[in-house]
Amino acid sequence: MKTVRVAVVGAGVVGVSTAVCIAEALPLCSVTLIADRFSPDTTSDGAAGILFAAEFPDVPIATQRRWFRSSFRHLLAIAQSEEAPEAGVTLSSGWQIFKELPETPKPFWWDLVIGFRAMTSGELRRFPGHACGQFFTTLKCECRSYLPWLQRRFRGAGGRVERRRVGSLQELGGDFDLLVNCSGLGSRALLGDMQVEPVRGQVLQVEAPWLQHFIRDGDGKTYIYPGVRSVTIGGTRQAGDWRLGEDQTDTEGIVERCRRLEPSLSRAKVLGCWVGLRPGRRNPRVEKELLQLGGRRVPVVHNYGHGGWGVTLAWGTAVDAVELVRQSLQETPPRSKL
Repeated sequence: MKTVRVAVVGAGVVGVSTAVCIAEALPLCSVTLIADRFSPDTTSDGAAGILFAAEFPDVPIATQRRWFRSSFRHLLAIAQSEEAPEAGVTLSSGWQIFKELPETPKPFWWDLVIGFRAMTSGELRRFPGHACGQFFTTLKCECRSYLPWLQRRFRGAGGRVERRRVGSLQELGGDFDLLVNCSGLGSRALLGDMQVEPVRGQVLQVEAPWLQHFIRDGDGKTYIYPGVRSVTIGGTRQAGDWRLGEDQTDTEGIVERCRRLEPSLSRAKVLGCWVGLRPGRRNPRVEKELLQLGGRRVPVVHNYGHGGWGVTLAWGTAVDAVELVRQSLQETPPRSKL
C-alpha cells in the first residue's frame, strides 16, 4: 500500500503530541514535523504545565472531558514509569482557592483528577479573604524536558523533523498528501484566522525548594506551582497584547500577589522571567477540511487555539486529530505522483 506523506506544522506541545500520535497510530503515514522553532524556544517551553482546564463555551462538555481524560491518563502513565524524570512529568498536589463561591461548585474534570475534595475550614484559615477552595492531586508536565523526550519518541516511531518557516500551506501542498496544522498563534498568518489572538503571559521562576504544594487563585491570575528545578509564580492573561519583553510592573504585581498567598516567597530568589504569547481562541479548532493547494485538493486537519490549556489538552486533541486524519484519508485517498 502507498505510503501517505503527512506534514505536521508546529512544534509546540500540541504539534509534537499530534505528530507522535499519528506516527504511532497510523504506521502507513510517513510523518514530517515542520517548524521554525523547536524546544526550548517554543511558547510551550515556558508553560507552567499544570493540568487544569477552563470550559470553552461552544465545545460539548463530553468532548472537553474526553480531551482532559486522554491527556491525564497519558501523562499519569509517564509519571508512574521509569521515564518520569527524563520526561519531566510528576504528580502535584495543592489548593485551588476562591474569594467568592464559584457558579459551578465542581469543575467538569473534578472526578478525572485524584482525590478531589472541598477544603476544610482549617485549611481555609491559611488563605484570608477566600471563601472556599478545593484540594486535589493533578499532574505537572515541564515542557523543557517533555518536548525533547516526546521528539525522541517521535523519531523512534519513524518521524522526521524539519526546521523551516512555513509562510503558506501552498508551500507544502505539492510535497505532502495531507497537512496537519498545529501552528497555534501562527494560524493568524498561515490561514488568516483572526479568531486566534495573543494572550500575553508573564511568569517568574524562583528558587523555593521548601514549597511542595501548588496554590492557585480561582481567578487564574495568581498561582504558585512547585516544579522539579524551580517554582513558577504568575501570572498575566493579557488578550491582544503582543509584547514579548518583561514588564516590570507585571513582575512586581506577580511577586506581591504571590507573597500574599505564600509569605515564605519573600525569601525566594528570583531566577528569571519568561514571557510568551498563548494562542487564545474562543474555542480550539479541531476539525478537517479540503483546501485547494498546488493545483489539487489536499486534506487539512486543524488542531490549534488551546489558549492557556495547551499542555492540559494536547494529547486529548491529538487523539481526535488522528481520527480526523484517518477519516480524511478514507474520503480522499492519496494519488500516485505521475
